Order: sequence, then C-alpha cells, then structure tokens
Amino acid sequence: MAALFGSQVRRLRTAAGLTQAQLGAKTHVVSTRITQVERSSGAKPTLELARALDAALGADGLLVDLWPHVYRESFPDWSRTFMAYSAQAAAIRQYTAHVVPGLLQTEEYARAVLSVGLSLKSEEQLEERLSARLERQKRLLSPKRPDLLVILDESVLRRPVGGDDVMRRQLAHLARAATKPNVTVQVLPFAAGAHDMLGGSLTVLTLPNGTEVAYTEGAHHGQLFEDPAEVEHLALAYDRLGAAALPPFMSLDMIRSAMEDDYRGANLPSRSARRRLAKEQLQQSGGRRLRRGGGRNPRRGSGT
Repeated sequence: MAALFGSQVRRLRTAAGLTQAQLGAKTHVVSTRITQVERSSGAKPTLELARALDAALGADGLLVDLWPHVYRESFPDWSRTFMAYSAQAAAIRQYTAHVVPGLLQTEEYARAVLSVGLSLKSEEQLEERLSARLERQKRLLSPKRPDLLVILDESVLRRPVGGDDVMRRQLAHLARAATKPNVTVQVLPFAAGAHDMLGGSLTVLTLPNGTEVAYTEGAHHGQLFEDPAEVEHLALAYDRLGAAALPPFMSLDMIRSAMEDDYRGANLPSRSARRRLAKEQLQQSGGRRLRRGGGRNPRRGSGT
C-alpha cells in the first residue's frame, strides 16, 4: 500500500509538470521527503502530509483515502478493525491494566511503550506506529471529539515507563487532560482486589448510530466483540470496574501524589514530606502563640 501511494504521488506529480522540489515547496517539506514517499522508503507519510499532497496535486481525495491503508500495514491484523471503529466512536470507555491509554500518552511515553513488544520489527515501524498514535490523538481536540472515560489500574501510575522524568511529565499531562469536559479519569486502586479484567485491558466503543462494540487486549493479542450479548456482558464488566474505582476527584489526587512522590526527582521532598513539614510548622507556630499568650490570661483566684 505504501508503494501504491508513492506511485500515485509520482504519477500525479508528473502529470502536473512538477519536480520533487516544487512539490515539496507546495507541501512545506524538503524534496528528499517527496523522494521517500514516492519510493515508499523512510517513514510513511502522516495524514497531514497526505492531505497536503492531495490538495497540491488535485487528487480529489484519492491520496487521503489511501492513507489509512498505508498505515494499517504497521499494525497487527487484530487491531485494525478496532482502530477503524475508534476513529468514528462517539464515546470511548477504556480500562487499562498496564499503561496510559494511547489517546492520553505524551510522545516520549508513547515512544517508550511502542519500543517494546514482540510485534515490533524495525525502527521504521516504530516511527510509523508513533506517528499514527499521535495523529489519532488530534481527534480529542476536534469539533466532533468523543467523550473519553478512562479507568486506570493503579499499577499504571506506579510502573516507571521511560524513567522518572518521562513518567512525571506523563502524569502531569494526564492530570491536565482529566480536567477537560470530555475526559473522565478514574483510578482503580490495588485495594479494590480481584476483578473481571485481571491481566487484560478493555475498551467499549459507542458508535454514532448508538450501537456498541467491545475490544479486549493483552500484550500480544486482541479480540473484537460485535455480538450484542457479548458486548453487553463486557460493558457490564466495565461498569463494575467504574463502581470499584475511586471517584474522579480522588483519582486526580492519586495521580498527583504519584507524580510528586514516586517521580519527584532526587532533590525534591515528596508530597507527603511537605505536608508533614507544614503540619509540624503549624503545630509549632500554634504552640508559640499559646506560650506567648499565657501571661496575659488572668490567673484564676480562690474567689473566682
């Protein structure tokens, strides 16, 4: 598909009488990037570049229509249909057991996550998957953005993916996202114990026509459920997880605590240490006021 996309770009460019340098100038990329696209070498084109090429070459939507098929080659078969459903979902409900959901990942956290896994074959494929993930995130900012409800297992907050600095920035990003009107984030604490989705993740998508599909995923496999009875069963499992999870305001506090305690950096006191110090200072300040004020209180006499 990447080769087909490149050949179409070359055919349209030649028909328009443009050199690679001229087409690059029209689409705001260097000529070598056009060469890579036409030869299907290097990183695959982003959706933004596909749109720019389509407009510059008068392709009438052909290149934009081809683009999703180019990117699907970078993902396992079992995830492609799910990604297509996700792109049009009106509401997304997710429980993740191990990592922050892709829609809420920072670029550096996403790179760390995508750098591991048995299905990864090359550095080029890593860049393709990363580019596609960041492109999908733009939908959360679009006028037709979906409602996103996320339940994170507490282990997501505690596992230092990419190192302390990456995690601190990721949790800060997560905390900011949780304040947006279309995003709800809950944390399922370790204290909640065993539950229906131990060891895996679950997503329930509500499509524009009101129907729902569900998707479960492990480290190297996934399964899409479209049968209404099966989807209803999994949606109920999600609802039970939501009932067991902390409410959003307490979840946000746990996210911030993890960010400031677990990933604060060596030279900064933890959040709990700062609270303890503030409490001690308040007690000491109160004690000094009492001692200073003691001489002004009238001493009770025997006739009082």
